[in-house]
Amino acid sequence: MSQRSDDTMMLTTPFHSRVAAACELNCWGSWKDYTTPNAYTDVELEYFAIRNAVGVFDLTPMNKYRIGGTDAEAYLNRLVTRNVGKIAVGRVGYTVWCDDAGQVMDDGTIFHLGENDYRLCAYARATDWLHWSAMGFDVTIHDESADIAALAVQGPTSCSALMAMGLRGVEEIKPFGLAHFDFDGQPLMISRTGFTGDLGYELWIAPEHAEALWDRLFDAGRDYMIKPFGMEALEMARIEAGFLQAGVDFMPAEDVVRRGRSRSPFELGLGWLVDFDKPLFNGRRALLREQTEGSRYRFAYLDVDGNKPAHNSFILFNGKQVGTVTSAAWCPTAKSNLALGQLKMPHGGVGEELVAEIYYQRELQWTKVLAPCRVIESPPFNPPRRRATPPDAC
Repeated sequence: MSQRSDDTMMLTTPFHSRVAAACELNCWGSWKDYTTPNAYTDVELEYFAIRNAVGVFDLTPMNKYRIGGTDAEAYLNRLVTRNVGKIAVGRVGYTVWCDDAGQVMDDGTIFHLGENDYRLCAYARATDWLHWSAMGFDVTIHDESADIAALAVQGPTSCSALMAMGLRGVEEIKPFGLAHFDFDGQPLMISRTGFTGDLGYELWIAPEHAEALWDRLFDAGRDYMIKPFGMEALEMARIEAGFLQAGVDFMPAEDVVRRGRSRSPFELGLGWLVDFDKPLFNGRRALLREQTEGSRYRFAYLDVDGNKPAHNSFILFNGKQVGTVTSAAWCPTAKSNLALGQLKMPHGGVGEELVAEIYYQRELQWTKVLAPCRVIESPPFNPPRRRATPPDAC
């Protein structure tokens, strides 16, 4: 159960007592009205825990919706762009959902927990949208965001740390698979999912057992250099892996107030999630039209010269602005200066040479850099351990 501080009126997660004790920097932020750490000790050390050992992130504030009923699959198929019927029981699928104009409202994951039993995890609150879309379907929709505590356990030794807890069989979970375990007589669900682009798992448990889970995990992971990590380290890892963030790399269609500010799945490089062979879904007609007529924008990964991240930069071609950077970071493991950007068509083809107009401040002095950049086919970080089953470290 979520707790609210009388002093701050901010929600705290069931792990908060442990999180607060570990947050030496006292550097806090807000995620969906929950108090969450931006960083615990040192952002770079937390990042390297994700890439070289095992890092733990409190995932509890994620919006979680339980969807059941005889029409659950048909309802979700009407809601999202991918074919939910292809997500087998015990599997997880990444997807997006659109408004009638084919503009992305949010992205998230669908957990197929059992027959007519699903969990939808989303960045944005979607209670109203889910209920409006349920008209005519025999479904139940329950917001279980406060009913489930969750930890992301990420990094090359994450599997070893979980096995040290006695969770035998976790090494056999395939990417985007899930399994159920006994934790002191209580159900614990583990999915091989995450937002870091590395080997990783997410642990889902009832809130009253959250502190015990944290303690057992950190005791078992001590020999594997386990560390908690905050939002800033997560941001570095997800950019390095090329993962999009709602509200950063695209605006949810429901939130925009100016025409043309939202994007379609094709314009976000997510056309592979659109299945026109399945029954009718929200935005299908508009997306078919876009497929025929072409898109306005193209999402691109940019390899930028130098080591100055191209935060909020303009992208230029022959001196004219053709796009903007939505996310950027110097990627320590990949040793590259990566930017995620939206470019006006026809720009953004792999190999195209462009320029990033970068501004950065040092000691109150602003400096402008025109850094050459090149469109690359995929993000630079994509290790084999992300897909290996069992993971090599286990």
